[in-house]
Amino acid sequence: MLDKQHKNVPALKRRNFMQKAAAVGIAGGLGGHMLSALAAETATLPFANGQRDLVKYPEKRPLLLLTTRPPQLETPFEVFNEGVITPNDAFFVRYHLANIPTSVDPETYRIKIGGLVNTPLELSLNDLKTQFEPIEYIAVNQCSGNSRGFFEPRVNGGQAGNGLMGNAKWRGVPLHKIMEKAGIQKGARQMTFDGLDAPVLPATPDYIKAFNIDDMMADDVMLAYSMNDEDLPMLNGYPVRLIVPGWYGTNWVKHVSEIKVIDDVFNGFFMNPAYRIADNACACVAPGTTPKSTVPINRFDVRSFITNLHPGARVKAGREIPVRGIAFDAGFGVTDVAVSADGGRTWRAATLGKDMGKYSFREWMTAVRLPAGTHEIMVRATNRIGQSQPIKALWNPTGYMRNVVESVQVKAA
Repeated sequence: MLDKQHKNVPALKRRNFMQKAAAVGIAGGLGGHMLSALAAETATLPFANGQRDLVKYPEKRPLLLLTTRPPQLETPFEVFNEGVITPNDAFFVRYHLANIPTSVDPETYRIKIGGLVNTPLELSLNDLKTQFEPIEYIAVNQCSGNSRGFFEPRVNGGQAGNGLMGNAKWRGVPLHKIMEKAGIQKGARQMTFDGLDAPVLPATPDYIKAFNIDDMMADDVMLAYSMNDEDLPMLNGYPVRLIVPGWYGTNWVKHVSEIKVIDDVFNGFFMNPAYRIADNACACVAPGTTPKSTVPINRFDVRSFITNLHPGARVKAGREIPVRGIAFDAGFGVTDVAVSADGGRTWRAATLGKDMGKYSFREWMTAVRLPAGTHEIMVRATNRIGQSQPIKALWNPTGYMRNVVESVQVKAA
């Protein structure tokens, strides 16, 4: 892999991703070949063409394979019933470009900060860890296309289930502190972020994201070098990734290599036409239509899931059945979760678990008694500003931002 900064990345001293890849038989897969040798198990997601291989990449447990080049790996949904924090080895993986870094030397790695700044900077990993006071919080990273496979009518794109999300403790440097050191010049309008992943072909656009200056100066936007008290996994952005809490994962640039301050609106491919949503309150349109105007995708909707019951589960009729799950939003904070055991006719309040921070998953729990028969159990969350989930799923042509009351059908006997 060539470093876009220096065109020659020395071998990683702390770890060697390619050696680990070869050890589990996927080095060829990183070059574009199928991972059939690893597909010892399969899983079937609950929509058309939902069969997926479970494959193991370096630093990861077996995850659901969407694509090999670039790697797209989905977290099996049962992981979210194991705890509020998603383990690093179970965290989903999403790349857009196939030329991904497989070795980064932490001694020579640098982040360049330039453009409309008073003092251009080149910061090493050690600089980030020693020259700035760190911050730490728990936050959900969710792919824009999480749950795309459930869209009806079906839309183009990776047909993911509900596993392109994860919740981790991030530690790093507040971006605004770095930019204070660089000094943003008058007339600056946006900041662009580039990473070490690169196109295979010259005609393919580079993956660069842009943000308005004010959004990036928020106190909780950070350059993170730690994930769940460990170095970031290579496939999740080692050694440093951008964290924009409450915003969709397309904005969380991995392997950050360059930050540039500009005086215009950046319109690279991954800002326009890619990753756009309808410019209206619901980010939705009527099925089969396209938006009249669009804006870059930004903040999450409210979501909640049942994690301890799977579709088609058999439970004891007339007995108390525990029901639990997770809820989250863009950072206003989930305040209420309600559960219906009769398909939405009546609702009862669930008990919220420990508050792990406004950007984190929030556990919830309740119990229901069901007579014999088939039942649809539903969950609906509400946040501090009154946002919730609609009973009927909203639609858009890109399959982004799925937002609906989730349900699980069970049989009591």
